[in-house]
Amino acid sequence: MNIHPNIEGSQAVTNSTETGPIIEVKQAQVYYGEKQAIIDVDVNIDEYSVTAFIGPSGCGKSTLLRCLNRMNDVIPICRVEGSIKLAGQEIYAPEVDVVSLRQKVGMVFQKPNPFPKSIFENIAYGPKIHSMVKSKTDLEEIVETSLRRAGLWDEVKDRLNQPGTGLSGGQQQRLCIARAIAVQPKVILMDEPCSALDPIATATVETLIDELREKYTIVIVTHSMQQAARVSQKTAFFHLGELVEFGSTEQIFAAPKEERTQNYITGRIG
Repeated sequence: MNIHPNIEGSQAVTNSTETGPIIEVKQAQVYYGEKQAIIDVDVNIDEYSVTAFIGPSGCGKSTLLRCLNRMNDVIPICRVEGSIKLAGQEIYAPEVDVVSLRQKVGMVFQKPNPFPKSIFENIAYGPKIHSMVKSKTDLEEIVETSLRRAGLWDEVKDRLNQPGTGLSGGQQQRLCIARAIAVQPKVILMDEPCSALDPIATATVETLIDELREKYTIVIVTHSMQQAARVSQKTAFFHLGELVEFGSTEQIFAAPKEERTQNYITGRIG
């Protein structure tokens, strides 16, 4: 990895009206032992936008997503090469604090995974461990703001002390999104966030994603091309570990430049 120090200092970066790439991936290679899962990927993720990663199972889209906050670090046989920068700073530099990185780049998983705690404590946990609050009032404000941004406050405000695991599947996923928001990330990664949800809950989460991009950068992995078309501004199509095509979502679906992209969209591969 190229070395670029002081990602810890990037917390001072604030949202601005200017948009451009907040994440820059150059010549990324990912290996699981001897098997190469990602081959020479270059992609830029624009700030305050939704970028969708699509492609058949095993194509590398989730592997690349997990590289963006170093979730692959927990896999001993995984090796990442190339350059991945967040706000211009190399995230794989040896001095980078991974806990601080994951505060800036949050993750929402395929299956809702609320902590076995109260709804309030699910949201409060992150701000507390990151020492983001000085008083109970601060904490209560963060919890309410996060739940409001996740579109959940009105549904749970009278039962904040009840277990988060008692919510419906769709509510649990929004709770997990609120939990990610609570630590004030720059980027939210979503790995198939609707695959375990019914159509109504899926529509709610998709609406939420569209609202959240005003304040956050979102990268979503999805098997649903319809979902990618609905929620994203940019789409990246992966196949056999390669980034085949990347462009505006409208262009990718209406006029793909690569034959493999066309074949995937029309159902000939996948």
